[in-house]
Amino acid sequence: MTEAARRYGFGALAHRNFRLFFIGQGISLVGTWMQNVGEGWLILTLTNSPFYVGLTAALSSLGVLLFSLYAGVVADRVDKRRVIIFMQLAFMIEAFTVAILVWTGVIAVWQVLVLATVLGIASAFDIPMRQSFIVEMVGKDDLMNAIALNSSLFNGARVIGPAIAGFLIGALGIAWCYFLNGLSYIAVIAGLLLMRLPAMIRPARTTSTWGGFREVLTFLRSDRRIRSLMIQTAILSVFGFPYIAMMPVFARDVLHRGAAGYGALTSSIGIGAVIGALGIALSATRLRARGRLMLVGGTAFGILLILFSASRVLALSVVLLALAGCAMIVNNSITNTLLQTAAPDHLRGRIMGFYSFVFVGMAPFGAFLFGLVAEHVGVPHTLAAGGAIVALAVVITAIRVPELRQA
Repeated sequence: MTEAARRYGFGALAHRNFRLFFIGQGISLVGTWMQNVGEGWLILTLTNSPFYVGLTAALSSLGVLLFSLYAGVVADRVDKRRVIIFMQLAFMIEAFTVAILVWTGVIAVWQVLVLATVLGIASAFDIPMRQSFIVEMVGKDDLMNAIALNSSLFNGARVIGPAIAGFLIGALGIAWCYFLNGLSYIAVIAGLLLMRLPAMIRPARTTSTWGGFREVLTFLRSDRRIRSLMIQTAILSVFGFPYIAMMPVFARDVLHRGAAGYGALTSSIGIGAVIGALGIALSATRLRARGRLMLVGGTAFGILLILFSASRVLALSVVLLALAGCAMIVNNSITNTLLQTAAPDHLRGRIMGFYSFVFVGMAPFGAFLFGLVAEHVGVPHTLAAGGAIVALAVVITAIRVPELRQA
């Protein structure tokens, strides 16, 4: 397995622990995307409001905004595997709770919003732990390959999960999306428990939590390239990534499609992202102009959002979203790799906590803003404005920070 994995460009899979993580997470992520689609359709059914769709997405990320910086400090001091397992159990309980509420017919908007907030708090600790745990499984040499494979897995699930969810919603009901997601966490927990890891040496706690946070801020101030990556990620998070939250509204009100059309739109993003991620994974050892490709991906993503906003045909919308998904994952994967390889070992958890803060934690502002603006001017105009801001911001970054082009 080891030699075959390296021969075909999947060096990260030569590591047993990463293989276990990869398989377990693959199953779990299909369930996660089923729930994501189910949640969007559930809240739209309950409220008939784009604002509440955006608000739910915002609350799902609010916990990351509030706690990810603290979680990054914690990640440098604890057994990451143990914390990740506890977070999977929290996700499982949340999924089963919503399934039961829907099945019993007592589901209400406030319950969905509260549970989405709880999910966001758990994600605040899960994301930086999971991101910084990857390098412990594969080392720095196979890190870019592992990140790209992880992205392809995430987006492969984005293809499969929404397709299954679209069928389940129409045939059996929304509750099954949540219930099957709850079951899927068993796979990733099993994979984590089966890993063989060296005994953890706890780093000496030489600073307080606030001191640990200041240490990472000092590092960011000293490195313009890393600081620019964080700022660019924040802009994409606020003005670009919330487009996903608007998909149920776009499918129903713009394209005049039902749950199946919504599933097709979401799946197409995943198809494009899988292609982009696999391309990065297969070329990881040969890729030299990483920074330039990252900037091209970000610019293309913004332009494709503008084009998508003008589409009124499902087939064209699917193609444009697939291309947008490809561009988005190229930008994300390379940004993640540049950050992790530049981060000192003792700061990696905090760097990834800060990355989670800007990548996921800033999303509540974008999702809330998109929902609010879409309520007044419509989803297409909102998406077009977001895409224009993203494309312009990436171009300005490329001009003002030339060292990123050589990264």
